[in-house]
Order: sequence, then C-alpha cells, then structure tokens
Amino acid sequence: MKSLAESELVLNPDGSVYHLNLSPEDISDLIIVVGDPGRVHKVTQYFDSVDFEMNKREFITQTGICNNKRVTVISTGIGTDNVEIVMNELDALVNIDLKTRQIKDKQRRLKIIRIGTSGSIQADIPVGSLVASVNAIGLDSLMYFYQFPQTSEEQAINKLLRQKLQLGFEPYCASGSQELLQQFAHDMIEGNTVTAPGFYAPQGRQLRIPSTNPKFLQELNYFHHNNFWLTNMEMETSGYYAFGRMLGHEVLSLNAILANRINNQFAKNPEKIIDDLIQKVISRL
Repeated sequence: MKSLAESELVLNPDGSVYHLNLSPEDISDLIIVVGDPGRVHKVTQYFDSVDFEMNKREFITQTGICNNKRVTVISTGIGTDNVEIVMNELDALVNIDLKTRQIKDKQRRLKIIRIGTSGSIQADIPVGSLVASVNAIGLDSLMYFYQFPQTSEEQAINKLLRQKLQLGFEPYCASGSQELLQQFAHDMIEGNTVTAPGFYAPQGRQLRIPSTNPKFLQELNYFHHNNFWLTNMEMETSGYYAFGRMLGHEVLSLNAILANRINNQFAKNPEKIIDDLIQKVISRL
C-alpha cells in the first residue's frame, strides 16, 4: 500500500497532526465540537476530570471523563474552512497510521456533536429555542472540491434553492446522524439548517455595503420543497454533515437560537441559552 506523501499528510516534528497538534491517544471516539475557543471550558467544567489539554491557534482541545465516559472537546473557530481541517485531521488520527502514513484497513467511526449558536429564519422558532439539524444546506463552495455523493431529493433541493436565491453556484445538502438525533435531541425542534460562508451579506445582513440580493432572508424564510422548510442559519453544520457522510462518522449539530431574524430579536441572555444546551448534551452522553 502506498504511503501518503509528507506534503499531503502534514505532521509536526513530534508526529502529531499539523493544525490540531494531536496524537491518536489524545482523543476519544466521542467528541464535542464548539466554534468559540472560550466555550471549551464551559463544556469541560461539567466533567469529572480533564487529563489532557492542547492549545494550537483557534483549536483548543481538552479530553477527560464525563459520566464515566472519555470525552473530547475541541474548538474549531468559525466557518466550514476550519471544519474541513478539523474533520480531516480527526479522521487521520483514527484511520491513518501516522507512522507509516498508510490508511488503515479497519476504519473507526467517531461520534461528533456540535454545540453551536444560530439564528432562526422562521417567526415561530423563538429566541431561546434549541434546534437539532436534521439536514444542512451549504451555501459555501467547499464540496465543489470533493467527490461528494448526494441523493436525487437533495439535488432537487439544491437546484431549486439556487434558482430562488439567484446564486451563481449550486448549494449542497447533507443529513446528520439519526442515531445521535434520537440520543440527544428528542425534546428539541428538528430543523433544516442553512450554513452560510459569512456572517453579514451571506446571512442577509447589510451594514454599509449593499447586498447583491436584498430579499435574500425573505427568500430563505419562504423557501420550501414539498415538506422541506428552512429553519435556522449558522456557519458550520453543512461542512460537518458532508464530511461525516464522506468519512463514515456520526455527526449531529445542535443549535442554541440566539436571534430571530424575522422578528429582529436577539437574546438578552445568550450565555444562559448556550449553557442550557451544554447541560442537556452532558446529561445525555
């Protein structure tokens, strides 16, 4: 079997993966991911113990024991470009022999739960809600560079959304883990999440620079295909779901709704909403 070149699988001098600075023994098969590096401690404060920590750029990792399980928490920073790095390097830690640089014959499956924040794009999903992403629509171009399989139904949604939003490219669609959805989200709103490649114009916001589509948010609000409606918007979920599908990992994105974009509302107590979601996840590990 051919080994991966040093320029393709980049490792640090100590043999750890390049960006995360982690070795295989540093992580668990059960991983919680957060965008904000400061949120890592807000999760692990509920652990019984933390026995490993690594800080590298925006990627902060802590591994410890919670509810008698070994759990890893990693911050990713914002955006699907960072998700691409995290998902590829986590997969490399468990499914590539870093010493021989060869892909292992037997593949390990990770369980990855995103604890994130989001804005509702439906009036009846209020600030303070918790939304579990059943599906995600990627408005970024990341999957253009990968051989990413999609169903005929997903392709139909992509084409219609491109037309409605007047996009110069086709979005992509991916679904999350049904197994994790049943375990963690039985009392949450199930939704279809839009992943945007930015926070302002790509999410229908305008400050000083005009948007190319002033009706962007309205189109998202009204968009539907059969019974498929869009519920909320953030910046990472589609990347997680696409890589989960391609790499064979179970992934679920859970969203604390801090804003209602249709009603122009923002949470007065965002940290409490996020903490409520964290504690729910911790109790269900």
